[in-house]
Amino acid sequence: MSERQALIIGASRGLGLVLANELVRRGWHVIATTRQEGGELRENADAWDGRLEVESLEMTSPEQLAALRERLSGRRLDLLLVNAAIDRGDLPIGEVPTDMFVEVMVTNALSPLRVLEALGELVVPGGTVAVMSSEQGSVSRNTEPGYELYKASKAALNQLVRSYATRNADDGRTKLLIDPGHNRTRLGGPDAPLIPQESIPAVADVLESQAGVPGLRFLDRDGETVPW
Repeated sequence: MSERQALIIGASRGLGLVLANELVRRGWHVIATTRQEGGELRENADAWDGRLEVESLEMTSPEQLAALRERLSGRRLDLLLVNAAIDRGDLPIGEVPTDMFVEVMVTNALSPLRVLEALGELVVPGGTVAVMSSEQGSVSRNTEPGYELYKASKAALNQLVRSYATRNADDGRTKLLIDPGHNRTRLGGPDAPLIPQESIPAVADVLESQAGVPGLRFLDRDGETVPW
């Protein structure tokens, strides 16, 4: 059986970094992107003896995305996962500056879909196209105040992935939106109840178990359906 190939967009730290290492431990060959030189991802790549590759990408740059697509020409992926996202704090939506609104929406909703459009064709039929979403993007579960812009960006992401899945329903690829839970990362904050080293192995289990299952699913780290 040939080595499974994964591309993780946004793996310099946090969930993406832990997932890259987890997949390598499971026997995958992983290509992981970062916006910066050096750092822990590069150190991990050196330690994994060629099984973890590092690529440079600013996800919001169409030019950099096109350049990455060119560099990966001819590669075939079993998994493409977009992890990169940002949060700009807990302002009520009426106090959010327009430039902040645009920045968060472009990063969290528009740019992941640009990645899927540019790189999705590298995923083999039977492979998986996945995006790290959040329960915060569930409209039906939005019953507590706070983080309105982040919630809106994840809801927009979910809707756009739904549109992508509808347009590509017959391509033979699994499509997933993954809610990894509230993790103790730079984005999730120091008081989050989960740590990536505990939650990400469960996420990897979901990614592996869902491979080859047709259609789009919005699942949490335990493989349970998250309501839209």
